[in-house]
Amino acid sequence: MIRCASLFLACVLDALLGDPYAMPHIIRLIGTLIARSEQVLRGAFPQSPQGERRAGIALVAVVLLVSCGATTAVLWLAWRISPYLGFAVQTFICYQMLAARQLGIEARKVWHALTKEGLEAARKAVSMIVGRDTQALDEAGVTRAAVETVAENASDGFVAPLLFMAVGGPVAGVLYKATNTMDSMVGYKNDAYRSFGTCAAKLDDILNWVPARVTGALMCLVAPLVGLDGAGAWRVMLRDHARHSSPNAGWPEAACAGALGVMLAGPSSYFGKVVEKPTIGDDLRPIEATDILRANRLLAATAGAALVVAVLLVWGLGQATGRW
Repeated sequence: MIRCASLFLACVLDALLGDPYAMPHIIRLIGTLIARSEQVLRGAFPQSPQGERRAGIALVAVVLLVSCGATTAVLWLAWRISPYLGFAVQTFICYQMLAARQLGIEARKVWHALTKEGLEAARKAVSMIVGRDTQALDEAGVTRAAVETVAENASDGFVAPLLFMAVGGPVAGVLYKATNTMDSMVGYKNDAYRSFGTCAAKLDDILNWVPARVTGALMCLVAPLVGLDGAGAWRVMLRDHARHSSPNAGWPEAACAGALGVMLAGPSSYFGKVVEKPTIGDDLRPIEATDILRANRLLAATAGAALVVAVLLVWGLGQATGRW
């Protein structure tokens, strides 16, 4: 019951507050740990593919041990001091693992720039939430990038950490987010990170296998509730999910494309190099700026459905273990 209450309040805090920039944030601390650990480990291991792979394995071990160990210690101390403090700290940690509102805010900034400020401002806004080059994107390219980010991060930023916390509490949420942050920082397939980031990228793929598929299914289920095409979402998700280079990201991205009735993906530029990607979805109509707002509605509905799933999961685990 305590875990259920923590998750519910964490979701409420995320919906109301998002991620205030002035507030210290666990994920930013983990990002700093990753960056500094990378510097040390690259110097400590041979500069060869094998040496870099070993350094990458060491990075994963260090970051997860420090992140999860510190979280466990803080929670243990808080609960020892007071059950009220323990509950508050647990809820706060869970809240900081979630990012649905902030994702929606950043996507809406792209929509605002596209409709009010012009293409150059939109390119700058979307560059804050995507890893691809944005300087040459046209309006459709900017919109497509924003929609794809909302779809993919519905899983990474909300559903996945929520499910991990439902099963294993805040420490499991930190473990997931630390892995996901490592993947976003070092999991590139370029010359600098192809070997060093392999371990982080593979672990992230493993941890996201179930959440990505759950996210895609939830998107399909809730799409009609926000005026989108549920049947199209199911059809495109089942048909096109494997077109994505990631074994996981294609599920929510294809579901979103089908729900909107637009075509996503296609060729993109990363670090000055064009990467050919298959398209996802059907070109039923041209993509438009308003699709960003539609994707945000789908994100919000999916987050609500995920909370219901998480509560049921906690209840089921409690019943199975006799702790409810």
